[in-house]
Amino acid sequence: MVPRAPTASPRFASKKLTPESSALNSVSHNPEITKQVLLRRGDLPHLTSLSRSRLLPGQTARAHAHDRMHEVFFVESGAGLMRVGDQEVALGAGTCVAVEPGESHEIANTGANDLVLIYFGIEE
Repeated sequence: MVPRAPTASPRFASKKLTPESSALNSVSHNPEITKQVLLRRGDLPHLTSLSRSRLLPGQTARAHAHDRMHEVFFVESGAGLMRVGDQEVALGAGTCVAVEPGESHEIANTGANDLVLIYFGIEE
């Protein structure tokens, strides 16, 4: 077998998360809700962030919209309700919801346990 020449390094290097690099931050739509930012703007083209958030029972991330960003939410665990425009979506483990730019959306934990979401945004 002929040895291969080394290939160029990837444009985006792998990222190892540490407690310091992924500390908990407040969600801007409700400072009582925390999120762990896994990837940030600039880590990948068009990505605004990849985050994991935990809503305690009764907490709500109030209605808001993003002018130029698609947002995708995946429910890791828990139960809740998401309003996207005039539609309501029941949230449970494994549910995935995509929100278009300009669509108002709100998430509420309606369950007895924490609602854990993984979500990301992509700018147009």
